[in-house]
Amino acid sequence: MAATAYERLKLHITPEKFYVEACDDGADDVLTIDRVSTEVTLAVKKDVPTSTITRPIFGILGTIHLVAGNYLIVITKKTKVGEFFNHVIWKATEFDILSYKKTMLHLTDIQLQDNKTFLAMLNHVLSTDGFYFSTTYDLTHTLQRLSNTSPEFQEMSLLERADQRFVWNGHLLRELSAQLEVHRFALPVLHGFITMHSCSINGKYFDWILISRRSCFRAGVRYYVRGIDSEGHAANFVETEQIVHYNGSKASFVQTRGSIPVFWSQRPNLKYKPLPQINKVANHMDGFQRHFDSQVIIYGKQIIINLVNQKGSEKPLEQTFATMVSSLGSGMIRYIAFDFHKECKNMRWDRLSVLLDQVAEMQDELSYFLVDSTGKVVTNQEGVFRSNCMDCLDRTNVIQSLLARRSLQAQLQRLGVLHVGQKIEEQDEFEKIYKNAWADNANACAKQYAGTGALKTDFTRTGKRTQLGLIMDGWNSLIRYYKNNFSDGFRQDSIDLFLGNYSVDELESHSPLSVPRDWKFLALPIIMVVAFSMCIICLLMAGDTWTETLAYVLFWGVASIGTFFIILYNGKDFVDAPRLVQKEKID
Repeated sequence: MAATAYERLKLHITPEKFYVEACDDGADDVLTIDRVSTEVTLAVKKDVPTSTITRPIFGILGTIHLVAGNYLIVITKKTKVGEFFNHVIWKATEFDILSYKKTMLHLTDIQLQDNKTFLAMLNHVLSTDGFYFSTTYDLTHTLQRLSNTSPEFQEMSLLERADQRFVWNGHLLRELSAQLEVHRFALPVLHGFITMHSCSINGKYFDWILISRRSCFRAGVRYYVRGIDSEGHAANFVETEQIVHYNGSKASFVQTRGSIPVFWSQRPNLKYKPLPQINKVANHMDGFQRHFDSQVIIYGKQIIINLVNQKGSEKPLEQTFATMVSSLGSGMIRYIAFDFHKECKNMRWDRLSVLLDQVAEMQDELSYFLVDSTGKVVTNQEGVFRSNCMDCLDRTNVIQSLLARRSLQAQLQRLGVLHVGQKIEEQDEFEKIYKNAWADNANACAKQYAGTGALKTDFTRTGKRTQLGLIMDGWNSLIRYYKNNFSDGFRQDSIDLFLGNYSVDELESHSPLSVPRDWKFLALPIIMVVAFSMCIICLLMAGDTWTETLAYVLFWGVASIGTFFIILYNGKDFVDAPRLVQKEKID
């Protein structure tokens, strides 16, 4: 079986069945889904009835069971990201969720409402930007992993050979996975960020690609998913690969990021920065060792760069991380603590060179992957930098972009694109592409985890920290604060439903969504917003009588401040917490 999936599809709908017709040249296959029995079979084109509702689709994301029964999720719109190695990469931009059932009359009012909410959760995940796929190329593996495979692996279907860490629709494809004969209809979809650019330096043209693969294990949102789970999977784990393709030669440099790999949490409670809590009873070494055992097997040596503060609330996490590495005593793991905020305070971002100089020799030892135009492997990457801050977003992305530039410098010189003594920083046109791509990568990862664009992207885009950048960071921080406290419970539930961490049972007597909200949850925050808004309006519309204006301002100001302190005192009463997964599964 060739490692490709069907690219051109038509969906035929009848009251009894869904027919997905393969329209690629020479294809005669039709995937048939019985809407009553849910049975999936393979047919041929002549089996498709003439009287159907027909529409083009671009892939099957999978199926899911909700209160009303099964649903088929399909890709209805895609945009071309680019091409490399003669493979087209697509971004899925629109989806449709189709019910197997022809009517909802069998549901109670509560079941109807729950089903509507579950559908809203699925649509929320699907509306999050960053779903990518290829029908001919395995996006889930790095170039180095793909070069070290057997002929049998090359013949596997894309779904069968995919790295399951990065197949975000793996749960949705479980029914198709069980039948090898229908695998060409099954499309592994990556979540993260991909950008491709055709570039030129010294009149030499090359392709430059950046791919970030988000792990679907221990996936979730910023404050509700921290640390690791019992299997050693780290929250917000992302594998980022930078690729260069020049005259048939290919080079790549891989880095990873992931939450501090011990059992810790940081539940939102309306405070700007909730206090991180390290679990006092968990066996941290067990999960820690599981995490790094798998990382060493997959990537080789681990150079840990911990960017958290070495004082204040983040200090215990840094100390615990350092202690765990020391206790593990592995020669494959090295630990470097770099207090990003302390070193770069007062906008001294030039101080980042201190870290780069510190790890330069280690980076040279890790090297990068390079294969020449004949397919001969010239060098292998012997390990990765595993970077983290608290969120593994803003500080982490800045450092990763600098390490990637240093690797790219060496690669382009070796390939003959850069002359001896030339620096990437001196190539204005490419430098602009490079910086913007890494800033876009930061924004994508941040929106998917924290709900807003990344902080510190002014430095990534321009190489300088600016006052405007500080203002934008403040605005994004405000938006993060709101989302993390008042909407992330829904986001977390949505991800857990999509990934199969929670399965809907329509026979369950008690609806998991029927947890009543205290009246304070909605009332007091609304009162605070109204009071604060009226305070601002009074200031903006100051009339002739300043005494009257001052009275209004004082009234609404006291109302807003008073409400704020009531909310803050009873913080957890107002936080939108997840409802679908038990607490111990989230921590």
